[in-house]
Amino acid sequence: MDAEKRQRYENISSELVRLSGGRNNILGIAHCATRLRLVLEDNDKADIKAIEDVDLVKGVFVAGDQLQIIFGAGLVNDVCQVLAESIHMDSMSLGDLKTKANKRMNPLQRAVKALSDVFIEIMPGILAAALLTGLSSVLGNLQIVEDNATLYGIARLINISSGAIFGFLPLCVAYSTVKRFGGRPIMGIVIGCIMLTNSLADASAAAQGTVEVTTLHIFGLPVDLIGFQGGIIVALLIGIVTAKLDIFFEKKVPEVIRLLVSPLLTTLVSSFLLFMIIGPVGRGLANGITSVLVWMTQNLGVIGYAAFSGVQQLIVITGLHHVFGAIESQLLVDTGRNFLNLLMSVAIIAQGGAVLGYLARNLKDAKAKELCIPSFISVLFGITEPALFGVNLRYRYPLIGGCIGGAIGGAVVYFTDLAALGFGTTVVPGIALADPAHNGYINYIIAHVIALAAGFLFAFLIGIGFDKKSAVQAVPVSTVEQKETVKTVEAREEAQEETAALPEEIGAFTKGDLIGIEEVNDQTFARKVLGDGIAIVPKEGAIYAPADADVEIVMDTKHALGLRTKAGNGILIHVGIDTVNLGGRYFTLHTGQGRSVKKGELLLEFDQEKIKAEGYDTTTSLIITEPVADSRLEKEADKPVQVGDRILEIVK
Repeated sequence: MDAEKRQRYENISSELVRLSGGRNNILGIAHCATRLRLVLEDNDKADIKAIEDVDLVKGVFVAGDQLQIIFGAGLVNDVCQVLAESIHMDSMSLGDLKTKANKRMNPLQRAVKALSDVFIEIMPGILAAALLTGLSSVLGNLQIVEDNATLYGIARLINISSGAIFGFLPLCVAYSTVKRFGGRPIMGIVIGCIMLTNSLADASAAAQGTVEVTTLHIFGLPVDLIGFQGGIIVALLIGIVTAKLDIFFEKKVPEVIRLLVSPLLTTLVSSFLLFMIIGPVGRGLANGITSVLVWMTQNLGVIGYAAFSGVQQLIVITGLHHVFGAIESQLLVDTGRNFLNLLMSVAIIAQGGAVLGYLARNLKDAKAKELCIPSFISVLFGITEPALFGVNLRYRYPLIGGCIGGAIGGAVVYFTDLAALGFGTTVVPGIALADPAHNGYINYIIAHVIALAAGFLFAFLIGIGFDKKSAVQAVPVSTVEQKETVKTVEAREEAQEETAALPEEIGAFTKGDLIGIEEVNDQTFARKVLGDGIAIVPKEGAIYAPADADVEIVMDTKHALGLRTKAGNGILIHVGIDTVNLGGRYFTLHTGQGRSVKKGELLLEFDQEKIKAEGYDTTTSLIITEPVADSRLEKEADKPVQVGDRILEIVK
């Protein structure tokens, strides 16, 4: 590294330390192929918007409790090295950094983060189910749909689709939990299938006593053969157990019989624990919570109503809310009115208000809009899972604001004597179930508007405390000197680029399906933060040189390579999405830093099936990180490609 570059990187490091809250706020540093990753004592002390304006920084975000600063391939190595030296801290491996990030959190924070990680993985499915359920609810209340065979058929298919997704939600949770805690995801699917097999009595029917339940006796203990429909908390618990068992048996079973014996033992032990311990504990918890909440509403007046609607959505997080259907049925039989439906409805809309409160604080964040708007729409139809798991639980303060809003809405329900004449539908469609007595329809609207407004207001206000940033305003070190250095380096780089020979053809680096970089499931690549490029969904586990080039960067984790073509273009080849977390497993290098390679030469191999089995997308991106001056890309359209086929050309 020459003196000019080092001076530039030292200035960058100084700014990063200052804007990250100071040396004492930095607990660990590491880097991957493109991003500098920092673990901070307090993320709120970091001025993220100011960091975005630091020299050479291409983007900043917080993910996995790490502050991730995008610099680009090659550059990030040097910046990380200089930063580590400047604060006298060793650069960590990504695995150690992740451990450090987890250690800085208290047990409650770690539990909430783990829960959030589980549900973020399956959020697209939950969101699809929520919107389909809302659409089904609307269509089901239209007479024109009942009278038209085609419309009725479409409505039925929509209803079946939404019901199937929610019906198998415990399976999805088990899969995501096993993956999150380090087991093989397929083992989560296996235990999820066992939870929902039709060999067991349906949980809802069993709760209402409409189906006969078979009881086994194992070691003298009764085991009821009841399914776990809606058993989210059971799925979480058994997912953790299954993951730990899978890891244990994979280590302990001799390799010669591991493939046969390890999954057998994991499934067998997990199944016994599911039916004999975890299942009964989960159901006992459900019954206990339900009994307490119903007692509160019947005996504590407005306090009971407010308490129930305030915490009801916390029960949804566990999946135990499905047992309320049986209680609501009994209420209708005994009294003809169902007050629980209205309490749940205002609790739901309050969480929607909290989503809007979060959105109001993050209006400039495109990702927030992308997540919050459809989540709020699903809330209007009585489905809060997308809002809860995608926004409120993830960012914590909206959940608190939503619970407070729900409690206020519950108090309104009490004072206006609101109730429903049925159950199963809430929020906008739920007005059809409201008891019209005592101006029921008007009070229904008033209660929901108040709950919505309260959820919004409290989430917005509480968010002020969560979103405070460091007010440190120091003058940048050696500002004039830094500007001069930047000009010198840029002038030299521009002179080098002008000597490059264009056009330059870039060939397919693996066999597979060519797709646009915008379609890659990684926002850093898809939004072209590092530069424009193209991607291939591989059909083989091998990467070849796309052009004659010099190998400038080889990541320790082997999942990414940096090349410099003969024309002077900088190229990053990145295998998969988040495959840095594999730590080099399943990758085999066939080249090294400093080597010159010919177009079509084998660079690395990877075990595509094993990487997919770990739950990773193997889509491989090629990014032109440093194109020569005044050049542009001409890209081929989406199509199947063989190694060496033209995929793009860099032209003047």
